[in-house]
Amino acid sequence: MSDYILSCCSTVDLSKEYIEKRDIHIIGFHYALGDKEYVDDLGQTISMQEFYRRMAAGEMTKTSQVNVEEYIDYFEPFLEEGKDILHLTLSSGISGTINSCRIAKADLEDRYPERKIIVIDSLAASSGYGLLMDKLADLRDQGKSLEEVAVWAEEHKLEMNHWFFSSDLTFFIRGGRIKPTAGLVGKVLNICPFMNVDLNGKLVPRQKIRTKKKVIQVMADKCLELIKDGKNYSEKIFMSNSACYEDARKVADLIEAELPAMKGRVEIFDIGTTIGSHTGPGTVALFFWGAKRED
Repeated sequence: MSDYILSCCSTVDLSKEYIEKRDIHIIGFHYALGDKEYVDDLGQTISMQEFYRRMAAGEMTKTSQVNVEEYIDYFEPFLEEGKDILHLTLSSGISGTINSCRIAKADLEDRYPERKIIVIDSLAASSGYGLLMDKLADLRDQGKSLEEVAVWAEEHKLEMNHWFFSSDLTFFIRGGRIKPTAGLVGKVLNICPFMNVDLNGKLVPRQKIRTKKKVIQVMADKCLELIKDGKNYSEKIFMSNSACYEDARKVADLIEAELPAMKGRVEIFDIGTTIGSHTGPGTVALFFWGAKRED
């Protein structure tokens, strides 16, 4: 057993069972659904099916990040057990949670000078953040030290490719990411925005593609264009979806047919309540190791 823990936020969008299997520790963001607030606990309190059903029915959502006191309360028991900590935060291009985490780190290191807390900006989100954590768990299980795993994460995190599309613009309009007029036109024309996460960890629109059928093919083609080692790719691929599993499965089928050396099948998870509060239903996301992000 290692003398350190791997830790991240609930926005890795993996299942509770997968997190536990990989011995990764999480701290939950917060979200409100309707008039009640919850901790993002990977769908344990409210299932993802119910969450998206209620969003589609018109219930409002909002989110809040982990604060300094919560990080302190979360980290301290590990330090008391004599464990060091490697914690990766949700991308700073999406959330300011890393600032609270660093304040908590400084406070605790003053009180536990013999312990180490390493905080890294993942520049990743959703199950791409999860796939990065999964790789770090592999390195830990291979016997790599805290410092070795941290160096690897910093050197390779921009090789984690994130590609998204949405077939429902409702919540992008509601959240102000798409102007109402443009959103109305997009709905009429069946526009599916095709997006990725850039080198600063920000979600950036790249193309406006007409019809879901076409964007599904474009997403698979983009993967095959950028993926590490091309058709000899031997790593894992993760996907996440918000109440549109069949759309994600269609992308996965196209990819699996072209990557016979891939490790296992494409694993499809739910987009969790924090990120899903902003995307709403109808978003598909694809994550793989590939060309380093440059813009």
